[in-house]
Amino acid sequence: MQIPRRNLVFILVWVLFWTLMVLVAVQDFQRNEHSPELWKPVLWEGSSALVATVLVLAQLRFSRRDDALLGSPGRWFARQALWLPVWWIVFTPLAFGIRHAVYALMGATYYHDSWPHLFVYESMKISIFAGLFTAVRFGIKSYLALVEAELRAQRAIALQQQAQLQRLAQQMQPHFLFNALNTVSSLMHVDVDKADATLQQLAEMLRATLALGEAHEAPLRAELAIAQSYAGVMAERFAGRVEIGWRIDDALLAQPLPVMSLQPLLENVFKHTVEKRRGLTRIEVSAQREQDAMVLRVDDDGRLGATAGAGGGIGLSNLRARLAALYGTRASLDLAARDGGGVRAELRVPC
Repeated sequence: MQIPRRNLVFILVWVLFWTLMVLVAVQDFQRNEHSPELWKPVLWEGSSALVATVLVLAQLRFSRRDDALLGSPGRWFARQALWLPVWWIVFTPLAFGIRHAVYALMGATYYHDSWPHLFVYESMKISIFAGLFTAVRFGIKSYLALVEAELRAQRAIALQQQAQLQRLAQQMQPHFLFNALNTVSSLMHVDVDKADATLQQLAEMLRATLALGEAHEAPLRAELAIAQSYAGVMAERFAGRVEIGWRIDDALLAQPLPVMSLQPLLENVFKHTVEKRRGLTRIEVSAQREQDAMVLRVDDDGRLGATAGAGGGIGLSNLRARLAALYGTRASLDLAARDGGGVRAELRVPC
């Protein structure tokens, strides 16, 4: 498995640090002891390096999930401080046990202070070392997180420009306006008030879409306004063939999500199910919180299953790309067949 370049840099710095510690120990030993037994200072620092490396690898391995707390330094450092007792308990017995074992193999005896005094002294030293290591690690991880966030923001801006053009093109497509206006025209002969209401819904949808401007995120409240206006127009177009229910948690109305992310899910249902089905299609739109994510679902009871098989069109592909740019792997968009028929579109974004 290939090691990332940033890990190689960290490994190189770690090796250089302990190499320097060994060289300093050797120099001090020659100056003070005047002895050719240079293996002793190499052993002292080498045993410390070996045990510290094992502890560092263990801490890195089992504290990866703490990276989500980098935005809250106090909580992140508090979680890392829980490793201090592990360093105190493990470091001294292992490091000095190695020294005793090697000395015994060499036919010598390793002398040091009493174990209680040694534990206190070495615990103080290793606490300073672990603290410095943790501080450097926090700095590196924070910098990398900042770089990744900037890269995602740049990608999001580029994708948002593309999405805005696509959004305007989709909403101004001749066939959409033709169908909507044709619905209004038909209603004019039988129900003028309903025709006027449909026309207002169309105007509200276009107005809300344009009001979003250059933003790449919008609150759920704004997304619902667009989706409900769109659903109202389409419900009049397919009068008697569609029923739409809304089950929205009001506590989530201010939650941000990508611009124009709910309307494409509805459009997918009308395009792949309602238009191809003469019977009644029931659609339910829901928004709820599940742990640390907001989950938007658009369910239909159609029998065609076309949306699940196709995976969505250009609009959904663009939405997936924007989700990846804004939230990375913390967001997802899935289409799946429902038990008993129909399709569920599920959008997850982090709260």
